[in-house]
Amino acid sequence: MKLVTAVVQQTRVDEVRQSLTALGVRGMTIADVQGYGRQQGHTEIYRGAEYKVDVVDKTRVEVLVNDVDADEVLRAIVSAARSGRVGDGKVWVTPVESVVRVRTGETGEQAI
Repeated sequence: MKLVTAVVQQTRVDEVRQSLTALGVRGMTIADVQGYGRQQGHTEIYRGAEYKVDVVDKTRVEVLVNDVDADEVLRAIVSAARSGRVGDGKVWVTPVESVVRVRTGETGEQAI
């Protein structure tokens, strides 16, 4: 099993969710997060005063999938999240050793 994690622009979350749903992904975790990368934040002006925002609002999407589906899910997220601008985000895949569905006690791929 693999955990596909993406940190994307908040404006692209609906496209990512729709793309994953079209692939047959039945569940995902979505959370609002803050951070920065090469972008290093940005400068804003409020009531004539300029100030630096050190972190940027993003959305984190996590999907637990079978090993064979991981690459396809990764490609779908990248395609849906890409705007071509700085700050589009990152996607990575992490191996998962075990998983248990709490309600039923199912383990492994049956718990996905």
